Amino acid sequence: MGSLYYGTATDPIRIPDRLLSHLKVVTATKLRRSESFTLSWTHVDGSPGRSTLWLQPAIPLRFVFDSAEPEQLNAQILKDMADMANSSAGLVVALDAEIPSADPAARPSTTRPAAPARRVAMRTAA
Repeated sequence: MGSLYYGTATDPIRIPDRLLSHLKVVTATKLRRSESFTLSWTHVDGSPGRSTLWLQPAIPLRFVFDSAEPEQLNAQILKDMADMANSSAGLVVALDAEIPSADPAARPSTTRPAAPARRVAMRTAA
């Protein structure tokens, strides 16, 4: 479980390392282009509700990973996340979603079959 620190907040947003790795790439790409966007998620820690951040280049942002090894990135998930971040709804992620590996043959899954990539990593905005 990694941590995302945003702005001057001292409490981190806890995000699984694999999802955080994908978020880092999409966020860095958008902010490098000076493109602001929203990031939203539903709380999974037992507290009700959902949260949204307005991400923009002027606000400090730090990604902290529990694992020293970088995660393998899934190109299709990155594309889906970037498309969503470019939409008016912003990037909406499911903190409890499992992101499939880039090569399904690389790591055999011991969990339930994955849904289509877009549905696994994020939820569509209503």
